[in-house]
Amino acid sequence: MGKKRISDKMEKVLNTQMTREAYQAQVYLSYASWAEVNSFAGIANFLYGHMHEEREHMFKFLKYINDRGGVAKIEAIEAAPANPKDIGDCLRKTLQHEIDNSIEVDKIANLAHEEKDWPTFNFAQWFVKEQIEEETLINGIIDKYNLASTEVDGNNSLYEMDRDLTDASQESETPREEEF
Repeated sequence: MGKKRISDKMEKVLNTQMTREAYQAQVYLSYASWAEVNSFAGIANFLYGHMHEEREHMFKFLKYINDRGGVAKIEAIEAAPANPKDIGDCLRKTLQHEIDNSIEVDKIANLAHEEKDWPTFNFAQWFVKEQIEEETLINGIIDKYNLASTEVDGNNSLYEMDRDLTDASQESETPREEEF
């Protein structure tokens, strides 16, 4: 292992976030299984996809910690929360998990700025952008759910929403810096 290039405090915060990303994967896995068991194959597929994405995030933290001379510590993952009551509850809880995760990512960026740890600040910016995309994506799905679950002429559209999510993108389009 080379010279350690992050502070002990940063190493601890990054390890905590790595474990949090693993927990996020657990939540998505749990909610995806619940959706699958309740015959929402499209929603399950979408949530399983996000479970894989959260695991990739966890691995990014692990590699970054180790690459900067720290030691990634693999710790126990908290159990996922209880199953949601319905699809709306599932989506609202998913959004809250993403918002909570955004708050923690912002803390990493703030600490890196305070410590003038520019490599970690740069690393954290990728996650800041990712969290903006995640929140935008889930908010958009909640909007679709609200439209789909509102009865129009006695027609409930949850089936169509579920079908649409079968092939839905795992990413949201958000405004990016313009290319010149």
